[in-house]
This record gives sequence, structure tokens and C-alpha cells, in this order.
Amino acid sequence: MVQSSIKVLRNRGYRVTRPRRQVLEVLETAQRPLSPYDIQKLLWGKGKHLDHVTIYRVLDLFCTLNLAHKILSLGGFVRCALGKREGCHRFTVCRNCGAFQEFADKGLCAGESEITQDFGFHAEQHLAESLGLCSECSSPQGDSV
Repeated sequence: MVQSSIKVLRNRGYRVTRPRRQVLEVLETAQRPLSPYDIQKLLWGKGKHLDHVTIYRVLDLFCTLNLAHKILSLGGFVRCALGKREGCHRFTVCRNCGAFQEFADKGLCAGESEITQDFGFHAEQHLAESLGLCSECSSPQGDSV
């Protein structure tokens, strides 16, 4: 996945800098959304030092290029798991265990764009998350423990 992200950077005219590569590598192995400070701490643990401002800038670029997403309800960033799949990339987020799932829906994206156009607005990006309980946390077995 890191190599495909590097390819996207190069194809869009961006250099593959050391900080960009380091943040990509951290996001690639992350099992949960990471804040810029989490990323900084993980890099420090590997003897690599990036200031949090640089990490914020790198993450902002990655979000713009759809290489990463910010999960607002969890306060962290994850790598994009869907690549170029068409449609708005969205997340379901479990409010109990924090599990999340990324999905894309072309119809949802088109509908939201249509609504914003009715207001005379051109949307460049749609952000939304569905919060609730995952199947594990909402099962009757989860309640009896």
C-alpha cells in the first residue's frame, strides 16, 4: 500500500519526502486511528523525529489526495483502505469499542452534491460518519457479559 501511495504522490506532482514516507509507513501498520501526536510518538520510538506541525501538514496533504482520512469521532487519521473506489468514502464507527469500517457509495455522493448545488454551492468533499454499535457490541451476548 505504501508503494501505491507513493505512486499517487508522484503522479499528482508531489515529491516523496522523508516525512511523507515516514507518515505513510506509520499509517500502513496502524490498527486504530492515530493523532499526529500518536504518529510522532511512534516515530520517536523508532529513532525518527518529526515535529507535529510537519505531521499535520503531511496528513492534510494525504487527506486532500484521498490517501488518508480523518475519523472525526475518534480524533485520528487512518490510511484510505478503498483506494480509487468511486463515491464518497464514509465510516461506520462503534461508540462502544471504537471499531470502524470504511465504505464508498456513489449514489450517496451524488445525492449530497445535488443537495449542495440546490444551495448554489459546489462541494469539493463530503465528510460524514455513522455512529452506533457494531455487531459485536450490539449482540445479546455482549449485553450478558
